[in-house]
Amino acid sequence: MKSKLPIILIALLALIAPLSAQTKIRLGHFPNITHAQALVAAQLTRQGKGWFETMIPGVEIQWFVYNAGPSAMEAIFAGSIDATYVGPNPVLNAYSKSKGDEIRVLAGAALGGAALVVHGEGGLSKPADFKGRKLATPQLGNTQDIAARAWLAKNGFRITMLGGDVLVLPTANPDQLALFQQKQIDAVWTVEPWVTRLELEAGGKILIEQPDALTTVLASSVKFLRDQPELAKKFVAAHLALTQWINENPAAAIELVRAELKAQTHREFPAATAERAWKRLKFTGEISRAQFDALVGEAQSVGFLRAAAPLDRLIAK
Repeated sequence: MKSKLPIILIALLALIAPLSAQTKIRLGHFPNITHAQALVAAQLTRQGKGWFETMIPGVEIQWFVYNAGPSAMEAIFAGSIDATYVGPNPVLNAYSKSKGDEIRVLAGAALGGAALVVHGEGGLSKPADFKGRKLATPQLGNTQDIAARAWLAKNGFRITMLGGDVLVLPTANPDQLALFQQKQIDAVWTVEPWVTRLELEAGGKILIEQPDALTTVLASSVKFLRDQPELAKKFVAAHLALTQWINENPAAAIELVRAELKAQTHREFPAATAERAWKRLKFTGEISRAQFDALVGEAQSVGFLRAAAPLDRLIAK
């Protein structure tokens, strides 16, 4: 096993000094297994054993749940939350919209777990088969929505916001599953646990998998970094330590994720679904400028981020 000492030392050095007074962090996330760090920490908060609360003495975490990235970015702009787990494309859109003045990426969170799912007997086996079909994504402009549109455009389809050769339908993840089961949509480009649920509950099969795609990052408002720099540093260190703990304790992490998903969705989250989805994910706090440069190019290929702001300030120093 590789030594984890650098991360541990970073965490310990950042967390040695407690905060002088009670402080709140308003933290967003989605009910997706790709946001495992948030789900684990939120469940521990429910149990009175909060991860961030323990690692940062004196902090109170307030949790906010969103369906997809654009909604979380709107909350950042509105000052409703300080930070959020979110896909990279909504971050890029918000960063450009604010000309680089309001959003920063603090760390990576997850890779993989995204895929294009089709019906097992639906006749979609190659790009040409998609002409005239309906493909659902979680939300207009989110990471999987951009990936789907870029893939279709690359394969010669004319894609518009409201139509084109293939109808791309931004649809909330729970609704995607129901529509797919009813065969009212032909394909879904989404993330775990919905990829696995489409397979197990609706007879779907994966046509394209993105094992190395940047799926989730931890982002914050510039105001949070400016007004509470020491708290932000401790928060990032706690996130990195949590990511390490999840990688070293997958069984315990999966149980906490299942418990939190049940609390948020009010339905049991099967162990088999969680374990299958988990194998498609890699949890890491690492992040690079190159990952975002590639995503900007992909977004611009389908008409998004035409006036992208320079990315030199995107990743917090």
